[in-house]
Amino acid sequence: MTTLWDTTGSAVVKALSAERRAAGALAFGLALTLVVVVDEKNVAAAESAATAAAAAHPCRLLIVVRRQIDAPHPRLDAEVSIGGGLGPGEAIVMRMYGRLALHAESVVLPLLASDAPVVTWWQDEPPTRIAFDPLGVFADRRVTDCDRAPDPLAALRLRAADFEPGDTDLAWTRISGWRTLLAAAFDGRSDRPRSAHIDAEPTDPSAQLFAGWLRAKLGVPVDVAGTGKRGIQAVRVAVDDGEVAVARADTRSGTITRPGVPARRLPLRQLDVGDLLAEELRRLDHDVIYAEALSAWSGIPDLARRSGHREHIWQDPMESPPAVAAAAAPAAGADSGPVAGGGS
Repeated sequence: MTTLWDTTGSAVVKALSAERRAAGALAFGLALTLVVVVDEKNVAAAESAATAAAAAHPCRLLIVVRRQIDAPHPRLDAEVSIGGGLGPGEAIVMRMYGRLALHAESVVLPLLASDAPVVTWWQDEPPTRIAFDPLGVFADRRVTDCDRAPDPLAALRLRAADFEPGDTDLAWTRISGWRTLLAAAFDGRSDRPRSAHIDAEPTDPSAQLFAGWLRAKLGVPVDVAGTGKRGIQAVRVAVDDGEVAVARADTRSGTITRPGVPARRLPLRQLDVGDLLAEELRRLDHDVIYAEALSAWSGIPDLARRSGHREHIWQDPMESPPAVAAAAAPAAGADSGPVAGGGS
């Protein structure tokens, strides 16, 4: 590993080339560039998650730590490694001070792997608008996590108002297993759904996205009611002759029950953040199903048909952010109650 103190972007590029030559690594073996935006207090957690994801998807890992934006002098410290503690690929941890932190793209852009997709992941609270952050504007896919926000549902409404194709959120990834099992429960059946119920806290963004997905796919009313436990505990769909349900049995499995069929227990593992990120990196195209679920929940129509184009909007974090009226106000029907019509 090469450590550079009070350095420059060009020196980091040279250090990466030197590390690659020493390790015999080839840049064209990389599947993507993963840019991680994180606060200093959460660097260890972000590194752990990104390392797990990089182990499944060979990538150039660029960790951007914006520190002390109000520092009087800009400064860049960097750690460059290949095949080290941050996984088998190439990794650069950059700590940026002062006004340089507001222009992180000036250091990051020359470090992107050639001809490889770019994924940006905000490990901390998502930005108000992704267009405020150049690290999101140049990315092919953008991963946020509304569960990290003080008000997860307000953050999810912002994600809907600000949505462009290529966006996704780990709140959506957390229900991948649930959606798979529920789809399997209906496989080969001709039941007509009547309504659906999700056992989860109404403030859980994953539960609300699950409700949006059910509304979009089944066209039935969906309600979310709390159980006092964290996370989704069960989903129940009323059909003509009874109920189709998937319920969590433990942290690794779930049980499918259907009318006239013996109950089955199947894998339903609770994934940590590294596994969730690795799951998202499996696809680098636009997730239309997520857009449909977010649209059904928020009441904002045709999210999947948006342009997918963003232009950087300069925002100085030392000043008050400009108002984002469409994002800050709840969309019609987008509350924590039942999904009926366009909201949840």
